[in-house]
Amino acid sequence: MKLSLLLVLSFSMTQAANYTAQKTLVDSIDVVKLTDEQRHIVVTIVPSMGNNSYSMTVNGKEIFYTPAQSLAAWKARPAHAGNPLLAPWANRLDQDAFYANGKKYNLNTELNNVGHDGNRKPIHGLLVYSPEWKVTAVTADANSASVTSRLEFWRYPDYMAQFPFAHNLQMTYKLANGELEVETVIENLSTQPMPISLGYHPYFKLSDSPRDDWKVHLPAKEHVKLSNVLIPTGEHEPNTMGELSLRGNKLDDVFSGLEYSANGRAEFSVQGKAEKITVGYSKNYPIAVVYAPPGRGFICFEPMTGPTNAFNLAHAGIYKHLQSVPAGGQWKASFWVTPTGF
Repeated sequence: MKLSLLLVLSFSMTQAANYTAQKTLVDSIDVVKLTDEQRHIVVTIVPSMGNNSYSMTVNGKEIFYTPAQSLAAWKARPAHAGNPLLAPWANRLDQDAFYANGKKYNLNTELNNVGHDGNRKPIHGLLVYSPEWKVTAVTADANSASVTSRLEFWRYPDYMAQFPFAHNLQMTYKLANGELEVETVIENLSTQPMPISLGYHPYFKLSDSPRDDWKVHLPAKEHVKLSNVLIPTGEHEPNTMGELSLRGNKLDDVFSGLEYSANGRAEFSVQGKAEKITVGYSKNYPIAVVYAPPGRGFICFEPMTGPTNAFNLAHAGIYKHLQSVPAGGQWKASFWVTPTGF
């Protein structure tokens, strides 16, 4: 977004040497800014729009993609941008219902809080633009700047009507050592195990070269076969796209069998002339969706807890690795965004 169009008014700041964590207003909307002065990195999070980290600039260059020209314009006409959370299911379901713990739960489409894709498949859960996030901590010290926010899902009847598992979501954005960590914690307050099918859909862009000149690294052993409505069939094939130029290629693909580096992360990346964005997944994100449509100046590396339609594939016996949180238990995962060459 063009900084010249943003009205910024500071009203709270935590500062420690190089790092600052600051509550501000942008276009009269509450945001939190995390700043690394030494590396000239600024991350901006808007809690009232799904707690989305919609902006990350490095030396003044934006690495998150958004089609809007200002935060106010984006809030007035919401569209997928920045880093939206997909929960309590990620990507598509194959019907207006899902299975959990052997039971079928029908979605109530009359509540008008479930989106559908062009094939009328429920998509991306309930929380992409959720205004219910509450900031619980804004901190900075000599090593990092961070903000933690919380969404008490169980408090909202329209959410519980669609996904009847009482739980809390906590998200922490932490800026340290030149990278942004996005940590998600789920607390299951239900009396039954809570199945997990969530992910993020971050939109990235480079500034030093056009989309068709970008080179992509996809560290996965398997390519998941999809139906004509983008639902996994249960079949896999070897991934032949480990290194890929986007010229002449489009991606809307699911990958499994992720390959982890020595740091314990599966590291996907996009490279321009000098600029590079690396997205590292922790092991609780064993599935990657990669989206790079032709003619659009972005690429999405989407960390996922399971494949598209994970709940229903697991019930059908097709997917064997569905994650869940035991009653009274907790689940945690992180991914990291590391820009270089900007």
